[in-house]
Amino acid sequence: MTPPSVPELIRVFGRIGLLSFGGPAAQISLMHEELVEKRPWLDEHTYLRALSLCMLLPGPEAMQLATYAGWRLRGVPGGLIAGTLFVLPGAIVIGALVWLYARFGDLPFVQAGFLGVKATVIVIVIQALRNLSRRALTSGESKFIALFGFLTIFALQLPFPVIILSAAVWGYLRLDGGQSSVSGIYSPQTNPVRTCLIWITLWLTPLFLLSIAGAKLLSDLGWFFARLAVVTFGGAYAVLAYMTQTVVQKYEWITTNQMIDALGLAETTPGPLILVTQFVAMLTGQTTAGLPLALAAGIVALWATFVPCFLWIFLTAPYLDQLAARPRLSAALHGITAAVVGVILNLSLWFALHVFFTNVKEIAWGLVRLPWPASNTLNISALILTVIAGVLIFRFKFGMGKTLALMAIAGVGTYFL
Repeated sequence: MTPPSVPELIRVFGRIGLLSFGGPAAQISLMHEELVEKRPWLDEHTYLRALSLCMLLPGPEAMQLATYAGWRLRGVPGGLIAGTLFVLPGAIVIGALVWLYARFGDLPFVQAGFLGVKATVIVIVIQALRNLSRRALTSGESKFIALFGFLTIFALQLPFPVIILSAAVWGYLRLDGGQSSVSGIYSPQTNPVRTCLIWITLWLTPLFLLSIAGAKLLSDLGWFFARLAVVTFGGAYAVLAYMTQTVVQKYEWITTNQMIDALGLAETTPGPLILVTQFVAMLTGQTTAGLPLALAAGIVALWATFVPCFLWIFLTAPYLDQLAARPRLSAALHGITAAVVGVILNLSLWFALHVFFTNVKEIAWGLVRLPWPASNTLNISALILTVIAGVLIFRFKFGMGKTLALMAIAGVGTYFL
């Protein structure tokens, strides 16, 4: 097959970036339609193996799948074009939303609209939990790992990277990775050491420069999101609890309610959900020193979050067939995925408690720390809106975008009622 021209690559991946609403499942389906069904750019077997590789790597799997497809078609320039165009439209929308949120977010009827969005987010997270658990929890041991993941982050507040590493080691040693179906081994023509050095230098040099220049807020944001990029296994939902724990409790950059609003707004934009990092960074900059710092913070967050995605793909893509032939790596992934189910369960409970109750305290017994809502602060409107969102998504099969829009209108309705 003749590789597509650069203008054609830009047109197709620009279209994918603009239409990539609805989370990873919808985005992966859209790319399959554009790259496998409509055009003979990738065959089914290559597409599925590439998807498996992207699920094994940290970072947003749909963005990395787009980067892999671009690399497969036109090498590193193609990967850069495809990955950038997958993120760029959503990043522009997020930038506009942060400005609108900072300017109008405190208005009562706007807050009422956000309540409808928050109620929908609870249902969306529950839906993600259900879908993932059906695929991941196929044995008693995987269910035990999920329970371990839930209890250690919910009750012990163990750091997310520790949970993921423990689950990966357990899966590598104990779980069955299955048999490889790879019939041939691809011989890479790239230099992995050179690739690694180039991209790590590109990724981390700006962060070192910010630290040296004394730009404390920007360097703190950059280094945190760089660490987050290394442990983002299982998609954005898996690390949101860890992210919230750090940006709300440790650094106090934003409030819990702002974090929930950030996720709700990120759900309404095209591109990967992990763009919520840009929203958090820009809102932090906006509240600290206005629009110039907000723009700088957004650029730092995007750089720290997405540059490593190119590193992972350009480093591993030439070895795709070799990696697919390693059952133990697949077993480690199964362990991580099972733990992620427990982490997402924690996230769904955390969101629900903070949406349903105005006041959520913490009680402690030794190492155990549990959230404890004040029953007299229950928000009945939030509860009703969540039930309605659940009916729309689970009973009537409404899409995410349509449900978010309808529930935002319903939330505004509760204000006028």
